[in-house]
Amino acid sequence: MPPRLTGPARPFYIACMALSTHQPCDSPEAAVARLTSLYDAAVEAERTALDRFISGGAPPSRAEREAFRYPALRLAWTSDRPPPRTRRAWGKLQQPGVYATTVTQPAGFHDYLLQQLGPLMAEYGATVEVGPSSQEIPYPYVLEGGDELARGRVGAAELARHFPVPRLSAVGDEVADGLWRHRPGAPRPLALFDAARVDYSLRRLVHYTGTDWRAVQPWILLTNYQRYVEQFVAWGLAELADPASPHDRLVLPGGGTVRRGMAPGEAAALVAASPWQRFQMPAYHLLRAEGEGISIVNIGVGPSNAKTVTDHLAVLRPHCWLMIGHCGGLRPSQEIGDYVLAHGYLRRDKILDELLPPEIPVPALAEVQLALQDAAARVTGAAGEALKRRLRTGTVVSYDDRNWELRWSQERLRINLSRAIAVDMESGTLAAQGYRLRVPYGTLLCVSDKPLHGEIKLPGAATAFYQRAVSEHLRIGIETLGILREQLTALHSRKLRAFDEPPFR
Repeated sequence: MPPRLTGPARPFYIACMALSTHQPCDSPEAAVARLTSLYDAAVEAERTALDRFISGGAPPSRAEREAFRYPALRLAWTSDRPPPRTRRAWGKLQQPGVYATTVTQPAGFHDYLLQQLGPLMAEYGATVEVGPSSQEIPYPYVLEGGDELARGRVGAAELARHFPVPRLSAVGDEVADGLWRHRPGAPRPLALFDAARVDYSLRRLVHYTGTDWRAVQPWILLTNYQRYVEQFVAWGLAELADPASPHDRLVLPGGGTVRRGMAPGEAAALVAASPWQRFQMPAYHLLRAEGEGISIVNIGVGPSNAKTVTDHLAVLRPHCWLMIGHCGGLRPSQEIGDYVLAHGYLRRDKILDELLPPEIPVPALAEVQLALQDAAARVTGAAGEALKRRLRTGTVVSYDDRNWELRWSQERLRINLSRAIAVDMESGTLAAQGYRLRVPYGTLLCVSDKPLHGEIKLPGAATAFYQRAVSEHLRIGIETLGILREQLTALHSRKLRAFDEPPFR
């Protein structure tokens, strides 16, 4: 047994030290196949024991419970040669040693695992072993529908006596937040998140967005207005009706799916019947027949929601998330409908101050900035000075208080010193989360009011603005993701990587 530890290293250390029986794998494909086999067997064993117990049978024996474990992936690199040179920001080993992590849902992460293991084995000559870990799979995570226990009379307390349960002590972001410390003889982390942390977020995503986590695409638009979602759905339906489009289905909150070839009336009825109002942050996903599609999530208003959803989206290792929403313009020269391309953030949201202190700079990512500017030019048809008049680059200040204007006498000096050109409630949080969790990020906002200059959102003007601006703004976001799709190697920037980074992206 590994020693008892206290502090932030404990959950990862205990799970990965006890790789009891392991099998060498000679290729990434073999490793992922064994991970899948072990995981599927563990889930099936736990489901069988649950079904028997809630039907009035015996609880699992100690020997049975030994099978309820996540598989572990262990990688060793023992070369005494310098690491191979590569411009890639991930799939790199900083020093010889053993690296390990536990894995959940390997079938769902199949392509990601192959992408990460490929260069480590081919370029570094690292060896890989797979076997069961000591980390138990909490029983709620093996239930697909969530209502399997309804037919029995077994309560949660009784289940907790005999089956693994989610424990907060086993879930954390210590690796991502730089709190993990290497212990002699222990493996280093192979990935930012272990199996228990990933499973926790997968279930939260279903709860908040109303869709299966498997539908979430690696290109993500985040917005704070339902009108953007409505425009996304309209665009998605048009894509499905276009024979030349690469997209083949639109997944809706609540589980409904509109498929290519569906009659327009049937598709519209499915969209109208979607119970999106039930979910705190409803999401829609436009999938491709081959390759990766786009998701949009209405995160609502405020930095708390922004942190919550990105904490969970991050475990899927998306390629990029973009904020497209509305802001208040802070400069007299701005007009309603102008765009703000954030190149810096004055973080007054306070939600991440302990995890990522405000004095830590959150850099703009050049690849994202250029893609946003290029997309804006393509969609608006403006260029040169005409584009500059509509698209202004500068600092965005993000508050946790929607009524920050009532503190103008206290806030005016800070806003002046920052040279901020726009104000909102989510962008600073989303950028900081992207930086913290190593997910490329960007922000393009549309000026919907000018609170310091007497131009506030009145109902009539707001409606006219929304009808005119939202469609164009959304198309810029979609076009940006299309540009970035062709720049994956450069997009996953070294700016997001720490000096002691895990090998997996």
